[in-house]
Amino acid sequence: MKPFIPRLVYFEPQALEYPLGKELKEKFEKMGLEIRETTSHNQIRNLPGDTDAEKYRIAKSTLVVGLRKTLKFETSKPSAEYAIPLATGCMGHCHYCYLQTTLGSKPYIRVYVNLEEIFEQAEKYMNERKPEITRFEAACTSDIVGIDYLTHSLKKTIEFIGQTEYGRLRFVTKFPHVDHLLDAKHNGKTTFRFSINSRYVIKNFEPGTGSFDERIEAAKKVANAGYPFGFIVAPIYMHEDWEEGYEELFIRLKEALGDLANQKMTFELIQHRFTKPAKKVILERYPNTKLEMDEEKRKYKWGKYGIGKYVYQTDQAASIEETISAYIKYYFPNGEIQYFT
Repeated sequence: MKPFIPRLVYFEPQALEYPLGKELKEKFEKMGLEIRETTSHNQIRNLPGDTDAEKYRIAKSTLVVGLRKTLKFETSKPSAEYAIPLATGCMGHCHYCYLQTTLGSKPYIRVYVNLEEIFEQAEKYMNERKPEITRFEAACTSDIVGIDYLTHSLKKTIEFIGQTEYGRLRFVTKFPHVDHLLDAKHNGKTTFRFSINSRYVIKNFEPGTGSFDERIEAAKKVANAGYPFGFIVAPIYMHEDWEEGYEELFIRLKEALGDLANQKMTFELIQHRFTKPAKKVILERYPNTKLEMDEEKRKYKWGKYGIGKYVYQTDQAASIEETISAYIKYYFPNGEIQYFT
């Protein structure tokens, strides 16, 4: 797939006080992109589009260059201790994505140029926890790989963490644009993960993302560049014939990886879940979605900040965990299942 090119770019004035902000302004001007100024991302109004659906699509291809003003990092269990904030928003159109609600009416993509301040905060967290290792997740609020060929923020973060003693970096992607990251001095301290799923899920619920084959080709590049690597199977979705669909996924993965399939790699397993607010937004934005979101069929589970979510029933979740784990252990005997949730 072609790399993401924003249709419209906004700059917050303070962003131009930072080297990365100036660099991006020059880059986007040379690319001939439409550039506007906004006092704050919250002040962006009147994006192009005649209908709500069209405005949403255009917002998803709009980039806002600004500062990360809140430097308190969110927790990111079970993946990591903290989420390191490099960007917010994603150009993909995954129907099930929790960003549908967390970004609300402002689904544009934001990148932050005050990297040194972000790194200083990360250093404080590492110092507080040492000699324990502190893991940072860089993809909690975005698919950072999909935009990093433009900003190189992730590459700078990989090299920053690579120089630390107690820091580790993790992120996941559905995009194949990794070439600029292959020569980063990661020193084995960054784990590169790719999101994978059955044919049914990728075909029906993940428009605007890299194909399965593109993701695996990128994974092979990453592994050959010496990165620790792995896969997130998410969301695990009980579609018709899901057992066969997911077994085929792991057969295809093993064949595509070739000799790399025998290397150590990690797997993270996440069952499909949704909230009531998310369901409402998803049905508004993707009215023809095949995504099953029947509360009566699900189990209600209290979540972070008191917002509950609907997950599979206990026996269904147990079946998912047992089935997917068995496939991984059979096809990837050196694979490590880190968690199921």
